[in-house]
Amino acid sequence: MKTIETLDLKNKKVIIRCDFNVPIKEGKILDDTRIVSALKTIKYCLRKNAKVILMSHLGRIKTKEDLSKNDLKVVADYLSELLKKEVLFSSKTRGKELEEMIDKMNSKDILLIQNTRYEDLDGNKESSNDKELGKYWASLGDVFINDAFGMIHRAHASNVGIAENIQERGIGFLIMEELDKLSELDNPAHPFIVIMGGAKVSDKAKMMENLLKKCDYILVGGELANTFLVGEGYDLGSSLVEEESIKYCQKVLKKYADKIILPIDFKVNNEISNRDYVIKDITEFNYDDIAMDIGDRSVKIFKKHLQKAKLVLWNGPLGAYEYSNYRRATLDVLNFLVDKNIKTIIGGGDIVAASTDFKDKIYHISTGGGATLKYLEGKKLPSLKIME
Repeated sequence: MKTIETLDLKNKKVIIRCDFNVPIKEGKILDDTRIVSALKTIKYCLRKNAKVILMSHLGRIKTKEDLSKNDLKVVADYLSELLKKEVLFSSKTRGKELEEMIDKMNSKDILLIQNTRYEDLDGNKESSNDKELGKYWASLGDVFINDAFGMIHRAHASNVGIAENIQERGIGFLIMEELDKLSELDNPAHPFIVIMGGAKVSDKAKMMENLLKKCDYILVGGELANTFLVGEGYDLGSSLVEEESIKYCQKVLKKYADKIILPIDFKVNNEISNRDYVIKDITEFNYDDIAMDIGDRSVKIFKKHLQKAKLVLWNGPLGAYEYSNYRRATLDVLNFLVDKNIKTIIGGGDIVAASTDFKDKIYHISTGGGATLKYLEGKKLPSLKIME
C-alpha cells in the first residue's frame, strides 16, 4: 500500500483521518497520547505546503445530549497550542459553511472538522459507512491519508468511505510505525511470552488462539485467570468469572497445558472496592472472597518465566488496576521488564494507561485498543484492506 512518503502532497488539499478519541473531563484533555502521535504526519504535510484537513471521531453519539459532550473544538484548541499555529475549526460536518472554509484555505493552513460521529445522530451514517457521506467527504480533498490506527478494524464513512472515493490515498506515519512494530509478532524472536489480563475470555479468545500457536508461554492474570482456574476445578468464592467461557477454557487448557501459566495466589477482599486485602492461595478461598489482583508468589513465577524472554507482548492488567491497592502486581512486572531491558510490546486494554510512566523505556505502546486486538487475531482489517 502507498504511504505518506510516496504521495504527491505539494499544494494539495490533504484529508488526514486521525484518532483524536481522547478522554476529556470538564473541557480538559486527560491523556493527549493520540493527539501527540498524529503530529508527525500533520507536520510532514505542512512542510509539503499542503492544505491540511483533519477528521476524527470522539466518543459515541446516540442522543442530542451527546453532541456537546463530544465536541472536537477542545482538540482544535489543544492542537493550536502544540503546533504553535492556529487550527481552524468547522462546527459542521458538511454543507456550504464547511465548503467555503476549505475554499478559503491557503497552503499550510489546518482545519479540523467537527466530530465525524455527529453524523450518527441521524441514521448512523458515519458508523455504517454511508456511501453518499463517504463520497461527499472525499470530494473535499485531493489526497486522503489514513493515520487513525485505532479505527483500522472499523469500516466507517470517514476511513473506508473516503478511501473508496479518492484515488490518491495512503497511510500516515502512525499507522506505518504501528504496523512495523506489530509485524514483529508475525515471526517472533523466542522465547516469546505473552502476558494477558483484563476481563472477558470471550473478547480475547480468538487472539489467544492465534498467539498460542506462536508463543512459548501465556501468563494469565486479571479476571481471565479466574475463569481458567474455575475451569480447572478451583473454587474462587465470589470472584468475577465468565461462566459461559468455562468450557472454552477447559478445552484450551487441555490442548495447551504446557503453555498456559496461571496464578497460584491472589490479593483478596470481600467486595469490589479499594479496601485492604489479604493474600490467599487459590485453594483457600471462602464463599465471599473476591480475587482483586494476583499475589506475590504468582508475580515471582511470572518473573521467572520472563527472565530469558526475547520478546514480550502484554495485553490487559493483572488485577483491578482502577483501584490503587490492586496495581502492585502489574507495576512490579512492568518494572521488571524495564529493568531487564526486555523488548516489550504493550497492546490494547487498560495496560496502556498503566504503562504511561514507562513510555520512554518500553519498546512499543500501541495506540490501537480494539484495533490492536483485531490485528493480533490475525484478521484482515477493512480500513487497511481498502488502502492496498
